[in-house]
Amino acid sequence: MRISDLLAIDELGLSLLTGDPAREFGTVHITDLPEPGRYLSGGELVLSGLMWWRGPEDSARFVAALVDSGVAALGAGQAWLGHVPADLVTACRAAGLPLVEVPTEVSFRTLAELVVPRLSGDVRDALGRHRRLVAAIAEGADLRELFELTAAELGVTGAVLSASGEVIVGAADDPVRLAKAYLTAPRLPAYAGNTTIFAVGRGHRAAGWALACDGDLISRADLGYELAACVGLERSRMEEGRRVERRLIEQLIVAALAEADVPELNAGLRTCGMEGAEPYTIVNATASRPGATRGPDPATLGGRIVEELLGREVVAAAGADGAVAVVPLRGRTTAELADRLRAGTEVLAVLPDTRVCVGLSGALTGAAAIKGGVEEAGHARRLAESRAGGVVTSDEIYTHALLLATVPGDVRRSFAARLLSPLLDYDRGHQSDLVRTLGVFLDCAGSWHACAEQLHVHVNTVRYRIRRVEELTGRNLSTMADRVDFFLALRDTGSSR
Repeated sequence: MRISDLLAIDELGLSLLTGDPAREFGTVHITDLPEPGRYLSGGELVLSGLMWWRGPEDSARFVAALVDSGVAALGAGQAWLGHVPADLVTACRAAGLPLVEVPTEVSFRTLAELVVPRLSGDVRDALGRHRRLVAAIAEGADLRELFELTAAELGVTGAVLSASGEVIVGAADDPVRLAKAYLTAPRLPAYAGNTTIFAVGRGHRAAGWALACDGDLISRADLGYELAACVGLERSRMEEGRRVERRLIEQLIVAALAEADVPELNAGLRTCGMEGAEPYTIVNATASRPGATRGPDPATLGGRIVEELLGREVVAAAGADGAVAVVPLRGRTTAELADRLRAGTEVLAVLPDTRVCVGLSGALTGAAAIKGGVEEAGHARRLAESRAGGVVTSDEIYTHALLLATVPGDVRRSFAARLLSPLLDYDRGHQSDLVRTLGVFLDCAGSWHACAEQLHVHVNTVRYRIRRVEELTGRNLSTMADRVDFFLALRDTGSSR
């Protein structure tokens, strides 16, 4: 059938936006997958409701997949967006792919039944699912309702999980194990422990969602892809609202750092959904990816990860010094919040190329405390970075560790090496234990007997070893200054244990 024959059906009211009307097609395929190429065999008229569209780059990607599969033409429905995006027209024109506009009042089922007298059962099923999905979205169905509807239509059971193992919708046994399988799989979908795991969307896995379907769906991956696409559409809709919330938090943080008037800050706090007397903490996060040249920057990715770790209860605004979130405590302590973040980052630690660093301020009240809280959380996050990742609270930064974290790494290493090298060399050459003895001696506040008891040696042995340390380094361990130098050097190298 030619496209011109299709356009001649008056009751459809179709319009050709670009392309050759003499192009022929042999069958009809309905899809809203963002990358449908693997399910196309060539020569189809592809009908799409454009629910995958979020920007111009999506149009270019979608059209490229159709052209690579040898598709004859694309029919774009108006029901979802209310129009056909100009960038889709441009992409089709550049690729030489005919593009037909399908009016809102024309359903794909009506179009297909007029075009193909005898539809296959698969096409009928796809049409029915598509119609019910569009209707559910139009009626404002939430993620749980959409997941249950689509999963039932496809005959699939399972769950949607966050990267840290939180069950978002559905049900799953051992979600943390499944999350780790999602994070470490060389490619997706992947089969792990009688579960097939699909990615939801195209974002970085550390802040992503996984679809865990019961059973082996590798040979029927189209079912998982369709369900993942449905979940991805709803997540994208949720993301649109979060963008506004992130701008509000960003405005509040900028105003606080600029030392705006307290009434203005209190108004900003209320706009972000918090009362002026409500306790809160500031969270600062980054997620670095050493060697990566593409993808989100450390602050943006860190912010998205914190949002996911806290169950999307908050938003984080990415800035030059990490992503910042204002987190209401609401009956929790900062220690409890830190434990929750630690549990999540421990799961994410299985990703070999991503280092998550999170800092928390103390408990705060009132908008006037935001600036100090931002600075405190930033110091804590930088201390986490010096430890190669993890979660650090404000309780940990008011120690020598904060001072060490502010000194460049090469300076710290040079200081430790100059002070401890004679002892390390001596231990290696004589199979002795001077460095360990020194560390225990300092931990025991210079007590000969306490050190001897902890090392299970005679006190004279401790005295001999400490005297040998002083001879090799030229230092005097009876003075506070030399004890402090050794203490810091040992803490920086991790040789005190």
